[in-house]
Amino acid sequence: MRSLSYPEIGAFMADLRSREGAAAAALEFLILTAARTGEVIGAGRSEIDLRARAWTVPADCMKSKREHRVPLSSAAIKALARGKVEDSEFLFPGTKAGQGLSDMALLKVLERMNRGDLTVHGFRATFKTWATERSNFPRELVEAALAHVLEDKTEAAYQRGDMLEKRRRLMGAWAEFCGKRAPVGTVVNLRQA
Repeated sequence: MRSLSYPEIGAFMADLRSREGAAAAALEFLILTAARTGEVIGAGRSEIDLRARAWTVPADCMKSKREHRVPLSSAAIKALARGKVEDSEFLFPGTKAGQGLSDMALLKVLERMNRGDLTVHGFRATFKTWATERSNFPRELVEAALAHVLEDKTEAAYQRGDMLEKRRRLMGAWAEFCGKRAPVGTVVNLRQA
């Protein structure tokens, strides 16, 4: 899947946040939660617990067919507010009454941003690469944030928690990184450095 290089995410997010509409808010939420498209466009208001700052994705909406709790950063909650429509059961309602966004809506946002070179799913790779290259968070925590299933059946049998509070710190760091614009064109004199 074509993805954005993680150093570009700050500038990308600034552009995305300047755009109106449920689809732009949904794409921002997807990036900040490292979720899959289907999980976001089908998400209902009943899945969100603002007091717990968590989103519980039902098992039938997950690729793994297991319920997945997602910690919500302040930035993710702001994205929710941007997409909110009072009378909709969906977090990010579509243009037709009683329906969520179509699976093409987020891709269309990328096209309007002149970023047809990217895929929506590719932002999961952006997150994973950032976490691997720029953070000290353990691999298993990053994999849990991506809702990946443990391949080792013995390890999976013993790992019964979801590390929500640890993942909350991870997703907070990701949201903070997404909010920063990298300096462009900085020249460093290597002799002085």
